[in-house]
Amino acid sequence: MRKGTYLLLIALGKESHIAVGRLGLFTFPPGYYIYVGSAQGGLYPRVNRHLKGEKRRRWHIDYLLDFAQVVEVWYAPGGESQECLWCQIAREMPQGEILAKGFGSSDCRCPSHLIYLPTLPSFALFRERLGERGSLLKGTKPAEFLG
Repeated sequence: MRKGTYLLLIALGKESHIAVGRLGLFTFPPGYYIYVGSAQGGLYPRVNRHLKGEKRRRWHIDYLLDFAQVVEVWYAPGGESQECLWCQIAREMPQGEILAKGFGSSDCRCPSHLIYLPTLPSFALFRERLGERGSLLKGTKPAEFLG
């Protein structure tokens, strides 16, 4: 299985109040969310699990995905996790904001692995900000990733 880092670009159509496991209740405004993760046990199985509709809630992202839809998957295969770097870049995207501290980041020092953006973020800008590491970044629609 190939390891890698992934980003789920998620659209939320209306304001939602969501209880996220032990983190508690959060209010998520409509817009776009970037969720970054790493898959050291297999990139494709991990992302495909996130894309499945019905599943047992295991990670913080599972709670949000009950209300929202993944519109794109950005990913880079590779052994070294770039999860925290990608989170930093996502936080620095225009209008990037953390709304749920601790979301998806219980195993690192990042304030959150979920970033809110009121408008659609740019794949090209994200790739550019990754520098030379951006050459490995790919983007696709969820149905194509599953295929």
